[in-house]
Formats: sequence, C-alpha cells, structure tokens
Amino acid sequence: MEINTLTAAERRVWDAFPTGEVVDFRAADDPGPAAGAGWGPERSVRAEVVRAVLLGGARQDGEIPALRMMGARITGSLNLRYATADCPISLGDCFLDDVPNLYGAHVRQLNLSGSVLPGMTAATLRVDGTLRLTDCRVGGPVRLGGAQISGAVFLDRARFTSVEPLPPPDGGPEPEPEPETEPEPLLQLNHAAVGDDLWAPELRVEGQLRLDSATVTGSVHLDDTVLVAPGRTALEAERLTVGADLRAKRLRARGRVNLSAARIPGQLNLAYARLSQPGGVALRASSSVVGELWLREAARVEGSVNLRRSQIELLFVPPEVWPGSVRLDGLTYGALAPHEPADRRLAVLERDGDGYVPYAYEQLTASYRRVGDDAAARTVQLAKQRRQRRGLAWYARLWGHVQDLTVGYGFRPMRAVAWMLSLLLVASVAYSVRQPRALKADESPDFNPVFYSLDLLLPIIDFGQERAFTPEGGWHQGLSYVLIITGWILATTIIAGVTRAVSRQ
Repeated sequence: MEINTLTAAERRVWDAFPTGEVVDFRAADDPGPAAGAGWGPERSVRAEVVRAVLLGGARQDGEIPALRMMGARITGSLNLRYATADCPISLGDCFLDDVPNLYGAHVRQLNLSGSVLPGMTAATLRVDGTLRLTDCRVGGPVRLGGAQISGAVFLDRARFTSVEPLPPPDGGPEPEPEPETEPEPLLQLNHAAVGDDLWAPELRVEGQLRLDSATVTGSVHLDDTVLVAPGRTALEAERLTVGADLRAKRLRARGRVNLSAARIPGQLNLAYARLSQPGGVALRASSSVVGELWLREAARVEGSVNLRRSQIELLFVPPEVWPGSVRLDGLTYGALAPHEPADRRLAVLERDGDGYVPYAYEQLTASYRRVGDDAAARTVQLAKQRRQRRGLAWYARLWGHVQDLTVGYGFRPMRAVAWMLSLLLVASVAYSVRQPRALKADESPDFNPVFYSLDLLLPIIDFGQERAFTPEGGWHQGLSYVLIITGWILATTIIAGVTRAVSRQ
C-alpha cells in the first residue's frame, strides 16, 4: 500500500502502530459506535489499511508494535483469513461496516470491546492471549468454532441479535417450534478450546449460544445472562467440558438448555434461574457428570427436565422447582437437598415420563438413609411397592393390597401388631362370655380365653388350648376360622415384608 494514498485518519493509525500508541477518534459528546454508520472520513479507516498495518506495518527497534484504535469506523471487509499478526489488536468502540474474516488466523491478542459489527467469521482462530468482546453489539453470527484461545474469553454485557424478527417480549405468545428451519447459531464456540475462564455475565443472545464439545480449562460464568430462542435450543452445550464451575445464576433462558454429556466437576449453578420451553425440554443434562447441580430459589421450570443416566454428587433442587414432566431413569446422586418430607419428593417421581422407574425410588431411599432419616426411606419404599402394584395382574394386585393393608409391605410392621391385638381383644371377650367345650373334661387344662385366642391366631406357637377345647355354635365356630385364616395371612405377609425390608438394608 502506498503511504501517500492514506487519509489523515489512516495516517494517524499507520504512524502509531510501531510504538503501540492508542489512536482515539472519540469526541467529548460522542454518542458511541451505535451511530458509527454516520461517521465521516475524519474517523474512518479502510479495512485494507488495517490489514496492511498488521501484516506489513513498520517496526522500530526497542518498541512493541500494536494496533490500538478507539472510536473508528472501519469501512470495507477486513480480511485476515489465515493471516498471522504477531501483535495485539484492539479495536475498542469501533464500528465495522462488514463482517471481518479471521478464519484460521493467528493473533497475539484480540480486543473488540464496545464495538458494533454485523458478525464475525473466525473459525479455527488462534489467540495467544485473551479474546475480548465485552459490551459488543453484534447483528449476525459470530463463528468461533474450533478456535483456540490461550487466555480467557470475555463476553460480559455483549449483545448478539439475529437478523430474523425478534421474539415477543416475556409473557407474550411464542411462535410454534420449527426445528426443520432452525437458523444458524448466533454465537458459535463449538469445539473451541479456552485456556482460562469464559466470562460472560449479563450476556444477551437472541438466538442460539453454541458450546458443544468446547473445552474451558477454568470456569464458565453466565450470571444474569439472557438467552432467547423460544421453541428452539437456546444453549447447545452437549459434551461441554469445564475445568471447574459453570455458574449461571439468574439465567433467563427461553428455549432449550442442552448440557447432555457435559463434564462439570464443580458446580452447575442455576440458582434463581428461569428456564422456559413450554411443551418441550427446558433442561437436558442427561449422561452428564456434575459435581453439584444447584437450582436454589429458581422458578418452576416451564417444560420438562431430563437428567437420565447422569451422575451428580449433590442435587440441590427444591420440589417446587421440578416441572410437570421429568426423566430421571438412571440418575445417580450422592446427596439430595434441601431435606424435605418424603411425600414432597415422591410427587416428583410420579411425574416421570417413563412411568414407573424403580431406580429412581432406590436412589431416593438411599439419599434418606445416608442422612439417617429411616422413616422417610421406608415411606419411599412403601410408595415404590404401591407404584409397582399398578402394573401387576389382578391376583398379584389383590395380594399386594393384603400386604399393604396388613403390614405395609413390611415397612409398617406395627400394623400387624394392631391387627393382632384387635382380633385378640375381640376373641378373648367372646370366648370368655361363652367358653368353648372341653374335648376331654378330665384331661383338659384350665381354660384361658387369651391363650386360646393366641393359639388360633399364631400358626406356629402352641399353648395347648386349641387342642383341648372346641367352640360351640355357628358364631363362635366362625370366629375361630377367621382367627386361623387371619393368623396365617398375617404371618405370611409379615415374613414376606420383613424379608423384603432386610434384603434392602
């Protein structure tokens, strides 16, 4: 490029580059880059000049070159495809007319903080330092798939908007899902490798944020982030690997949040979040390995939650946060918080879209036992037997009802005691009023109505009363049959229930 063809603004940039001096085009009453389309030649720099500066600008011994512009308008298309720029690039509060192309480029550091641009093509970009898009306003897709950023990525307060009509505001009717026409993801970091944190509090994406198969060595920060893709996938983070935590406190997501097969050894913190995908899956974290999943003080999820086959050390989800439909088959967790009565947790298992899931009941039982709440654990096991009974044949259901009524499937043994004491009392009174006839008057022991009733009730123990006396009259004879049959039923159900309870210890 000929130096004598440069405008005054471009010459300032060219001369400042060798020493890394900042060229600031901003005025005191500057309305900001949102008005950049109206900026004139006094603060405009051609994209070809920027490219020439980066790839062939002068160097001075003892100085560190850098491209640092503030408040400039970059006209034309900035093409750095496969280029190597061994200097920092900072284009703060700038306005870019066209989509810059950094596909396969290698740069020292890239800072576009506060700038307005129509998108960016930067797949497989390599950045030796940090990538900053803080406070950016972007009107189209940002393609960073496969990028390698040695430092951190900063997206705090950035806004990414779609060229499609915006969805209605919160509370308004949402369009019908159209998965076959789902648009290109708006912010693409799929397969990217970030050597530090992904820092994006107060980020807003009116389209899909794509992080599938990305690796973040540090943590992902999405506090107060807003993701808007109703009827579609708002956060696509399948197979995401995070070194520490994924924090998304107060996240607002209208659309599916997909964290299937993610690896997050620390916290997946969704405290105070609002997840909404009516009629679809609002949160999918199946087959994931997570240290702690927090939904503390979150709003009730609108849509379903899928945690099938996931492994979570601590699951902090209040019962009122769970939606009307869940998928929990194969979910393994070490601890469940906050501690709630079993009935409140069982209501969630009743809403499993897979129907009766025995594993879910066993996990809930184990969590109560680990904190020493054996009564709640027994309640869960009793509920499991009742749920299982619904799918049995009629005769098996009948036997189940008998076990439930008598001993609560072995988890309510005091019921059997109550039944026996009641029958013993009735029989003792009846046989004391009308004593049975002795079979051999000269050999019979003294009659005792209590032990005679126990002889009839207990099929194994023999006090010698039943063999020595026989009831007379239809009513007393019928009562003896009732005591014998009931005794066998109680004994059988007690043995079955105790065996079942012991086998689960």
